[in-house]
Amino acid sequence: MKLQVGRVFDAIRGFAGLTGVLFALCALAFTVHTGAVLAEAVTPVVTGARVAGDEGRTRFVLDMNTQVTPIISGLANPYRLILDLPEVSFSIPQESGETGRGLISDWRFGLFALGKSRIVMDLTGPVSVDKTFFLPAVDDQPARLVVDLVRSSPQDFAAFVETSRSVRPADSEKAASKSDRLTAPKNGHKPLVVLDPGHGGIDNGATSAGGTLEKAIVLEFAKLLKEKLEASGLYNVRLTREDDTFIPLGRRVEIGHELAADLFISIHADSVRRGRKLARGSTVYTLSDKASDQLSAEIAESENMSDVIAGVDLESGPAEVTDILLDLARRETRSFSVYFARTLVSELKSAVRLINNPHRSAGFRVLKAHDVPSVLVELGYLSNEHDEKLLISDEWRERMASAVTEAIHGFFRPRLARQQDTASQ
Repeated sequence: MKLQVGRVFDAIRGFAGLTGVLFALCALAFTVHTGAVLAEAVTPVVTGARVAGDEGRTRFVLDMNTQVTPIISGLANPYRLILDLPEVSFSIPQESGETGRGLISDWRFGLFALGKSRIVMDLTGPVSVDKTFFLPAVDDQPARLVVDLVRSSPQDFAAFVETSRSVRPADSEKAASKSDRLTAPKNGHKPLVVLDPGHGGIDNGATSAGGTLEKAIVLEFAKLLKEKLEASGLYNVRLTREDDTFIPLGRRVEIGHELAADLFISIHADSVRRGRKLARGSTVYTLSDKASDQLSAEIAESENMSDVIAGVDLESGPAEVTDILLDLARRETRSFSVYFARTLVSELKSAVRLINNPHRSAGFRVLKAHDVPSVLVELGYLSNEHDEKLLISDEWRERMASAVTEAIHGFFRPRLARQQDTASQ
């Protein structure tokens, strides 16, 4: 009888233990689920946007699921209004903002930096912000952020730009690039290659007729190229951006300089206004004071507009430094850049279609590092339907990435050979 009672108590204790475990697992699952829901709820969502009014008074409205407080500032030359927000999710069509109304000619939106989103409005002229307010959600109506603009004078807008400069977030911040990535020491004596996927965040770059975004194409290609280079075991490789984040042009140059990069490759897939059907094929650009041709001038002008598109204060950038030693360094760097460009064109010839005269030059701001050999590679032109089909093809991207990898091998082969000879002695 005692034995049976003992078995009963053992069974009860076992059941209680099992129940405790099950309860703990349920609590854990509930905590994880609740945490995920809360994490999703942390990021405000923009569910709608519109512009109303006329040339005298214009209203900009954002429909949102929760209240946010914008930081509003202005930029001139050209006239722009900047709305800096905490990071939000834009659940609105990508083409929203392509057409404006009244005092707003068009506007764009996107992630600007880590934890920060931005809306940039192109203005038809000087304005002043008459009112800014937030309407809470009522019944089936969403919450709304409202900004009212009225026409102003150039003098008043200039004063607004000056006063708002002190409250707007710094454009020179490192965006989403982590500081440990920027200060990572080189592994041994491996050459360090910086890959720079163009555009990102609020700056989409070119958009094809089919809706393909340049910023997405170039990031995907840069990651593939990074994998191939790292697989060789010969290089350290860094990206200026690893996600859909905007990086100012000056900051991209600084990243290459801070990392003491041995090679900087900016990757693009642009669009052209004229000769859309004729401009086709990969192109390699190097820096020059004067564009080698009209197409190069047009592409450089388009790429150099990236900071304007994202509402970056160009006047806050570092001033040009001029001295004899720096000028000599620039000349040597340009010579290495041209050498790599020719090596790259030679490899690409047997792998992909190239434009006529594939090595061209122009005044690209992103190539202006005085101490880092730099080139800009146009994978193709999204304004050409044939190029677009290639740019979204996995097979074509593999061939292109392999050819670029071989060109990098060729560029660094003398240096790697010297290092191997030194190591064997």
